[in-house]
This record gives sequence, C-alpha cells and structure tokens, in this order.
Amino acid sequence: MHTVCLLNIAQWHQALHVLPIAAALSRRGDVDVHVAVARAGSIEPARALCETLGAGGLTFRALWPKGLDGLTASARHPPKRLMLAAAAPFLAGCDALVAPERTSLFLKRIGVRRPLMIHSDHGAGDRAVGFEPRIAQFDFALLAGAKQEARMLRERLIRPGRYRIVGYPKFEAAEASRGAQAPWFATPRPTVLYNPHFDAALGSWDRFGADVLRAFAAQSRFNLIFAPHIRLAQRVRGLADLVAPFAALPHVHVDLGGARSCDMTYARAADIYLGDVSSQVYEFIAQPRPCAFLDAGGVLSPDDPNTAHVRLGPIGRDGRDVLALVDRAVRTFGEHHPRQLAAFADTFDLGERSCSERAADAVVDAILQARRARRRAPDPRATLAPALPREPAP
Repeated sequence: MHTVCLLNIAQWHQALHVLPIAAALSRRGDVDVHVAVARAGSIEPARALCETLGAGGLTFRALWPKGLDGLTASARHPPKRLMLAAAAPFLAGCDALVAPERTSLFLKRIGVRRPLMIHSDHGAGDRAVGFEPRIAQFDFALLAGAKQEARMLRERLIRPGRYRIVGYPKFEAAEASRGAQAPWFATPRPTVLYNPHFDAALGSWDRFGADVLRAFAAQSRFNLIFAPHIRLAQRVRGLADLVAPFAALPHVHVDLGGARSCDMTYARAADIYLGDVSSQVYEFIAQPRPCAFLDAGGVLSPDDPNTAHVRLGPIGRDGRDVLALVDRAVRTFGEHHPRQLAAFADTFDLGERSCSERAADAVVDAILQARRARRRAPDPRATLAPALPREPAP
C-alpha cells in the first residue's frame, strides 16, 4: 500500500487541479490517500467535490494546528512554511506528496527526504511564473500537454523519465462542481467575460479596469461578467466597494472570488473573452470563441513565449476603446479560430481516458520507480575497505 498526500494549502482554485487526482487514486485500492488542507473549515468543500468525483476512501486533515488558530484568526491562510513544519512528522512518512504550488519544497529544506515531491499544474498558461526554476527541484512532474513539455525540457526544469503528460484534471473538477447556470441577466445579449489578472505589472485592471466597467455600464449591446482572478480582490483594497455600483446594474454580473469564478462556469457561459495574461483563456477556448486582450503595460506580444496566448485574438491598448476591441474580436474570429484549435491541442493532451486516472497512474509509477532505484543503489558500506584477514592463532 502506497501513502500519498495531496496538498491543498492555498486558495480553492488550486484545489480543483489536485482533488480529481485524489479521487482517482482512492479508487485504485492500492493507495492510502490523504487530502491536506490548511484549516478545518476547508475540509467539507474538498470532501464534497471528491464525493462528486466518485472518490473511494479518503482521509482529510487540516495541517494548521488548532492550538495556533489565535495567531492567524485574521489571515486568509496560515503561514505556509510554519504550517508545513508543523505537519512535517506526518508528511515525512508518506511515499509521495502532490503539490500544485512550489512553497511545499520547503519540506526538503527542513530535512523531509522520504516522500517524492510531485509537481502538478495549477494552470496551463504562458507566463514565466509557470516555468520558474523551482520546478526543477521536484522529483517528478505532471504536465498538461506538449507545450509545457517542450518548454520545461528546453529550460531544464524536467528530465526524461521524471515527468508524465497526463492532461488537465481540472476539466473534470469543473464539470463535477458546476451547477445549473444562474439567470444572471434578464435580457439575453452576447455576454463578455472580463477576466483581469492580479499581476499589477502584466494585468489590465490597475490602468484600464475602471474604464472597462464604465464602458460596459453605458451600453446596451452586451452583458458583462466581471470575474477577475481570485487574488485580485486580495491585492486591491476596497475593490468590492469600488465595483458595487456596477454590480447593481442589470447587465453586469460581478464575482470577486466565489466558487463559480474558479470552476469555469463563466468561461463556459460567456460568448466573448476579455482578459490580459490569465491562463483561463486556454480553458475558455475549449470551445473556440472570440477573444480580446488588453495590454496595459505594453508587454503583450505574440512573439514572446510568456504572452503567446495573445495570438488568439486582437490586442487593445486603451481601456476606453474596449467596445471597439470586442467588436474587432467578433469580426476577426474566423482568422483566430484555427489558431485557437491548434493552441488548445498543444496545451492540453486530452484522450479517451480521464486525465485524473492518467495522473494517478503516473503518481504510483513514480513511487515504484523510486523504490526500484533505491534497491539498485549501492550499499554505502560496500565502499569501505574490506576488513583484513585475521592472523592465524599461534
């Protein structure tokens, strides 16, 4: 029996990437599966999704000690490194830890050596942060498709035999968690999803966000869903108060971090995508549709591998002209349609078998591979000089 722990110690949107793997592992029968969350309050949502995904027996545990709750009562999440250190005695006994973020590598720094550290996606976009050097410190990686494989090999973040292309398990989590579409708009119109990223240097919100909302508020041709990356509301103080007047309009729907902003509900419901650097554009083009991009900092280029997604639609550089940009995206969609098809196929390796089951197989195979390697490793005692023969007794 293998013991595997899947770490969900950050925001909910990351959990959607690993919980399908947990469910698939639990159905195998040869894995003792643990799902770790930060606080006890996160267990029930994780349990509910795993049950919807058809999980077998799972153990859920909160890593942050209850006795320390008073120290972080006002924080959204406990300090990750302190939490990992507190949980190290349990985590050190696992055969593998599957993590969608890189802070978990801290365990290696504090002497946790036994478990394989397995990196899983929490997005399949182009930004450099998705290809950061720390990925090379993992023992194994689960990849979404050929695009990631080529770039990670080129940048020496992965090695042959130490990764597997498994597809994108989040698609399964999104399908399982998504409920019936709410009647957000009384009047049917083409719906635009505005999905700005939280990164101040690359995203469009700081310079263009208010102009975009004002432009859509003053027109009657489109409905607008404003569902930014979940971390934007955490970075921009007072964002909810700022957008409240727009949220009151009948043709504007605002979600600053609810479950529907994470599970592709809006990406499936919208007719047109408007964004900047979010990897969610690749989830949107699962069904090709018009896309448009706002370049607030003059940094978006189809020739830059970090922003290659802007090949999928026109680019605008003035928030006040956003309606004209959206019209251009609709008008030129025929030009971008084949690019979207090619980009989706390059990003996500999807087949007849579920991505979560492929990922579960890869995790178990990595554990078995590591065990075989340990058995083949030379005994360090064999390098010592052989003992001299005893002299015969007189």
